[in-house]
Amino acid sequence: MNLESKIPEGPLAEKWTNHKFNVKLVNPANKRKYDVIVVGTGLAGASASASLAELGYNVKAFCFQDSPRRAHSIAAQGGINAAKNYQNDGDSVYRLFYDTIKGGDYRSREANVYRLAEVSVNIIDQCVAQGVPFAREYGGLLANRSFGGAQVSRTFYARGQTGQQLLLGAYSALSRQVANGKVELFPRTEMLDLVMVDGKARGIVTRNLVTGKIESHSAHAVVLASGGYGNVFYLSTNAMGSNVTAAWRAHKKGALMANPCYTQIHPTCIPVSGDHQSKLTLMSESLRNDGRVWVPKTKELAEKIRNKEIHPNDLSEDERDYYLETKYPAFGNLVPRDVASRNAKYVCDEGRGVNSSGKAVYLDFRDAINRDGEDTIAGKYGNLFDMYRQITGSNPYKEPMMIYPAVHYTMGGLWVDYNLKTNVDGLYATGESNFSDHGANRLGASALMQGLADGYFVLPYTIGNYLAGEKYEKIGTDHEAFKEAEKSVKENIDKLLSIKGTKSVDQYHKELGKVMWDYCGMSRTAEGLKKAKDLVRELRADFWKNVKVLGTNEEFNSSLEKASRVADFLEQGELMIDDALHREESCGGHFREEHQTPEGEAKRNDEDFAYVAAWEYTGPEQPEKLHKEQLIFENVKLTQRSYK
Repeated sequence: MNLESKIPEGPLAEKWTNHKFNVKLVNPANKRKYDVIVVGTGLAGASASASLAELGYNVKAFCFQDSPRRAHSIAAQGGINAAKNYQNDGDSVYRLFYDTIKGGDYRSREANVYRLAEVSVNIIDQCVAQGVPFAREYGGLLANRSFGGAQVSRTFYARGQTGQQLLLGAYSALSRQVANGKVELFPRTEMLDLVMVDGKARGIVTRNLVTGKIESHSAHAVVLASGGYGNVFYLSTNAMGSNVTAAWRAHKKGALMANPCYTQIHPTCIPVSGDHQSKLTLMSESLRNDGRVWVPKTKELAEKIRNKEIHPNDLSEDERDYYLETKYPAFGNLVPRDVASRNAKYVCDEGRGVNSSGKAVYLDFRDAINRDGEDTIAGKYGNLFDMYRQITGSNPYKEPMMIYPAVHYTMGGLWVDYNLKTNVDGLYATGESNFSDHGANRLGASALMQGLADGYFVLPYTIGNYLAGEKYEKIGTDHEAFKEAEKSVKENIDKLLSIKGTKSVDQYHKELGKVMWDYCGMSRTAEGLKKAKDLVRELRADFWKNVKVLGTNEEFNSSLEKASRVADFLEQGELMIDDALHREESCGGHFREEHQTPEGEAKRNDEDFAYVAAWEYTGPEQPEKLHKEQLIFENVKLTQRSYK
C-alpha cells in the first residue's frame, strides 16, 4: 500500500493557501444534497459539525454522552496556543511551527504542523467572537502565559477552565445549527461499526445506550472526532467513558492506525492513592509557570517526609533539589511533558519520592506567593487549587502540592493525509483521533488548538474536495452492507452477554492497564514489551471465556458498554506493544531504555525510523501489517533535542 500524504507543492508558508485555492469546491445549492456523519461532539467534532452545517451540508452528530457539553474536551485546563505575539516576545507562526516539530521529537509532518501554527491565529478571533471569556490584562487586552517547550508566552486561557469555555463556544455554534435544522443530534448513541459500500465509508451502525436499539445511519462521508485511547491504561486523566471503539472499528474496516505507541504521560497529576481509584486528576501544566518542582536532596530526608517525621516546609533551600531548574536552566520547570515526566520518575526511582508510595514530587508555590501575593496566585489558579484541596485535603497555599506523571493524551491515531482523510475513501479523522500534528510528544495547550483548527478551519475546506467528486444519490440503510454490519454488531453483543463468566469487566480493564503501564508506559524495554504482549494475549483469551456481563441489550446497560470498549482495548493494547517493540529508538513519549544518551535523554534513530508507522488490520489474531510513510524535513534540521 502506497501512503500518499497529499502534501501540496511549493514553499512551506504557501502550501495551505495554495491548497485552499486548488481544492475542488461544492457550490452552495449542491451542499444541501450531501449528508455528513460526525462521530464525537468535543472541540473537534462540535466545531466540525457547526462549520459544515453553516456551509450548508446536512450533518448528523453523535455522542455517547447525554449532551455535547460533557465531551472530555471540557476537562482541559491550562490554555490554547496561538502565534499572536501579543506579548511582543519574539513569537511567530514559524516559531510555533518549530517548537511543535521539536517538541514532537521530529516525528511529525512539516506541512501539517505549519498549517496548524498558521490557522492558530484565527482560532482566537473565532472564539472571542463566540464570547469565550479569555483572561485579559488590566488594559483589556487578551492575556497570555507560558507552557512547556516554549520560551515565549503564547497560551491564551480562561483561568483553569479553558477547555470548558471553548467547548461552550463550540456548543453554542452547534446548537444554532441544531435549531436551524442543519444538524441532527444523537446523544447517548455509540458508534459500533463503520459501513463500507463499494470501498467507501457510507455510514455507521450505532447502539442507543438508553434502549439498546441497534440502528444504521447513512451519509456521503463519515468524520471521526472520537478522541484518544488513553484509557487503555485504565488509570488516566481521561473521562471514564473515553474509548477507542469508534476508531478501532474503523481500523478493522481498513483504516490504518498510525504510531499507536506514542502516548503522552503528563507530569503534573495528583498521584495514585490506592487500588480503589478509577481515574486520575490532572493538575494543569500552567501551574509550572509559578510552581517550582523539587524533591529532597537525599533519600534520608525523603524517608523522613514519607514517615511524617518532618514537614516539607521545614527543609531549607540547601536541602531541596530543584532538579528541572538545575538540569535544564534555559527552560527550567517548563520543559516539555515527556522530559518532565521522565525526570520525575528518575528521582522517585532513586528513593527521593515524597508520598507514602514514594511516587510523588513537590510542586511548590511558596516563592510565587511571597513574590506576587496569595490573591494574585488565586486569580490565576484558584479553581485548580480548590480542586486539589478538595481531593487531597491539603492546602496548596500553605504547603507544596504533590504530583506525579499519569497518562493524559495519545499522539497516535488513525492515519490521515494532508486533507485529514484516512486511507479509506469517505472517512475523515480529526482532533485526537488522528495522528497528524504532534509527532512523538504533544506540547501543552496544543490539543485544543488542533481540535479547533481541524474542525473550524481545515476540514470544511478539504471534505468538499472529496464530496465534489461524489454523486448526490443517497444509499438507504436497507442496503445489504448495512444489514451485514448490523448483524455483526448484534452477534458481538450476543457473544458478550452469553459468556456469563466470573470476572467483572473492570477487573480485566485494571489488569490490562497495569500491564500497559508497567511495560508500555513511561519507560519500555524489548524484554518487557515481549512479556507484555504475551500477558495481553492471555488476558484477551480469558476475557472471551470468563467475563461476566450483566443485564440484557434492550436496556440501559453500563456493563455491556464497558465490555464492548474493553474488548477493543485488549486488541488495541497489543498493537501499541507491537509498535513500541518494532521502533528501535527513543523519541518523545516513546522511551526505550536501550536507546538513550549518557544523560538519560531520548536517543532517536533518524536513519532507520524517521517515518510514520501505519498498521493495517489483517484479521482476528493475525499480526498487523506495517506500512511506512517517510518523513521529509526540508525546513528544520534534525538534531538531538536540547532544553538546557
